[in-house]
Amino acid sequence: MRSLNYVQRVSLDFTGTLFPHAICLGDADNDSLNELVVGDTSGKLLVYKNDDSKPWITRTCVGMLTCVAVGDVCNKGKNFVVAVGAEGWFHLFDVTAATASKSDSSSQHEFMSPDDQKPLFTQHIPANTKVILISDIDGDGRSELVVGYTDRVVRAFRWEEPSDGSELGSGQLVLLKKWLLEGQVDSLSVNPGPEGLPELMVSQPGCGYAILLCSWTQQDSNSSGEDAPATPGSEGPSRDVVLHVTTGRIHNKNVSTHLIGSISKGTKPKPWNCTLMLYLHSFLPLNVTGTLKLMDSSEQLLWSVQVDHQLFALQKLDVTGDGREEVVACAWDGQTYIIDHNRTVVRFQFDENVNAFCAGQYTCKEGKNSPCLVYVSFNHKIYIYWKVQLERMESTNMLRVLEEKPEFTSHLKALGVGEYTNNSELFASASSKPSSE
Repeated sequence: MRSLNYVQRVSLDFTGTLFPHAICLGDADNDSLNELVVGDTSGKLLVYKNDDSKPWITRTCVGMLTCVAVGDVCNKGKNFVVAVGAEGWFHLFDVTAATASKSDSSSQHEFMSPDDQKPLFTQHIPANTKVILISDIDGDGRSELVVGYTDRVVRAFRWEEPSDGSELGSGQLVLLKKWLLEGQVDSLSVNPGPEGLPELMVSQPGCGYAILLCSWTQQDSNSSGEDAPATPGSEGPSRDVVLHVTTGRIHNKNVSTHLIGSISKGTKPKPWNCTLMLYLHSFLPLNVTGTLKLMDSSEQLLWSVQVDHQLFALQKLDVTGDGREEVVACAWDGQTYIIDHNRTVVRFQFDENVNAFCAGQYTCKEGKNSPCLVYVSFNHKIYIYWKVQLERMESTNMLRVLEEKPEFTSHLKALGVGEYTNNSELFASASSKPSSE
């Protein structure tokens, strides 16, 4: 296992505290360049841009924020910033307008009245939110908002507007369905099913997960809401929750599970089926470990990696630039693992304990999106490591690297050492010659 030493980083000022899912990377202002969005427990929503240590935009929300996300939740062909609080307040922001208003200004930061910093739209939904997801979960080409709660409930919402509505504020979130799970919900993800349609998955304790079926239609969406919850122990609606157990430890409720789906395996030589990633960590006394498992869509285990750190965050990121996404897992003590599809592992040690972590594309020093690792410490700092791209994941030697470069042989011939049939003979001959001393 190789160890990395990333040093190129940017430090951002952050004075608040946040929940683990109240941080994300995304194109918040629709300029094709990604920003960092952070929500704190005081209700402040902060958007960081480029390498500036100060927030580019600050917004005010109601209650303490537990989840933030960036996506086309309104199906308008543009991204919005979504912030959801523990008390159940849903906030919708359009920061594209802020970009337009500052295009003629010399100041990079925004100075607006408190009224101008209010959300574009606010709605109260059930409280105790834990994790959110913006994605097309039913394959109709439109995005839905999926919310996981601390009471083992998952709800799906869709943004709907009246037929005569001309303004965005005239719409609202409409409940599509409610599912009740057997165990705690720690993560939500979407993965292609056997027929290529998206499947909504939710993690369950004991290295298990459940697939939540989207059985609604436009005619019966209201009837499949609060009055008809999908309960695993009842007839009828229970068919909408399909539980999958990947190990015999499902009854150990002390083993929590996180998952991430749609991990790209690249497009060459042909498109690959996306894969499913699961990891678990246990809280056994004096034996805190973590296990990462990579499975394909048919639940076949591709590999398993066990580490001696308590993992809490799971991301996917293409760190080599070849179209394949590696798995990135972070522990509370800052130990970070990057694992490819061939089970090659590299690790990086962040020098502080971690409060929250995310990974993805961010625009920093070079003016373009590049792979980044984002750490939130307990010392009121956010660190973005912006130069984390690797040439390769696997270990190699100098000779193999040089032989892949076409100019290497020509340089040898220019030095008069081109009589060897291959470079291995050259290095072997050089190493066998006696020293001039």
